[in-house]
Amino acid sequence: MSDIRILTEDQLRQRVHLDATAIDVIENAFATLSKGGVVMPPILSMHMPDVNGELDVKTAYVPGLPGFAVKLSPGFFDNPGKGLPSTSGLMVVLSTETGRVQAVLLDNGYLTDVRTAAAGGVAARHLSRADASRAAIFGAGLQARMQLQALALVRPIQEAVIWARDPQKAEALASDMTRDHGMVVRAEADPEKAASFADVIVTTTPASQPILRAEWLRPGQHITAMGSDQSGKNELDPHCLDRASLYVADRVSQTKLMGELRAALNAGLLSDSDPIPELGDIITGRHSGRTSPDQITIADLTGTGVQDTAIATHALAAFSHEI
Repeated sequence: MSDIRILTEDQLRQRVHLDATAIDVIENAFATLSKGGVVMPPILSMHMPDVNGELDVKTAYVPGLPGFAVKLSPGFFDNPGKGLPSTSGLMVVLSTETGRVQAVLLDNGYLTDVRTAAAGGVAARHLSRADASRAAIFGAGLQARMQLQALALVRPIQEAVIWARDPQKAEALASDMTRDHGMVVRAEADPEKAASFADVIVTTTPASQPILRAEWLRPGQHITAMGSDQSGKNELDPHCLDRASLYVADRVSQTKLMGELRAALNAGLLSDSDPIPELGDIITGRHSGRTSPDQITIADLTGTGVQDTAIATHALAAFSHEI
């Protein structure tokens, strides 16, 4: 077993970054999923309400790649009060030829953070207006920070506002982003004002009740909802989907169970028979994306196993020259 590569979070952080390459890697993963041949089972998801925790296990086999990843991704949302991050986890990479373990990536959730933010960048690249320059981020955690970074890689973002239930966290994140990324970022205490300000809205919270109302949306906006990855979560008022000209899922079968689509179906605003494109279909041109500057578009991102195999493969490639 000595040939199993073990990489730590520190090592991975040195070689893998949220950059244009990472966004391209995740974009290609969604395109490959759309083209067919990928084997991606449903997420194994376990909710532990008494400890405010959850565990997701995701995987996907992608033909042509030398390995596939199995990811364990826990989220324990009381951790910040204990001085710990909410998310952690690891990935195991197995050979597609022999099934033997090739690597254990002790990333502590870092690769998930990168691929999740990169997916937000992919969604904005294909669905938001090309001239989108103002962003609103709902939430003030790590993913809020990274989603804004990803947006700035694909759109000319000049200004951003942060809304969060904890105003102090919103202020702190706004200050950090202004200092570190050369854009004007401020906290906004009124979520309606935050939403109306933006060309692109990204929701990044574990909310179980909607935090973005349909009546706040205006023509031309794009919304990426990425917090709802459990059946009990819901960030968007279901009527947001009704107002949108185009709703896009990362994986329809997942968003029906745990994304914003679930709430819209339960509210009777959409039906199981309504045709819904996936993000990969937009990327490959199988389905049209934004067709006018006045459309409201929504991307519902629940996180897919193909992203995990893609980012794990990308990470291992960064160490391929080493014996």
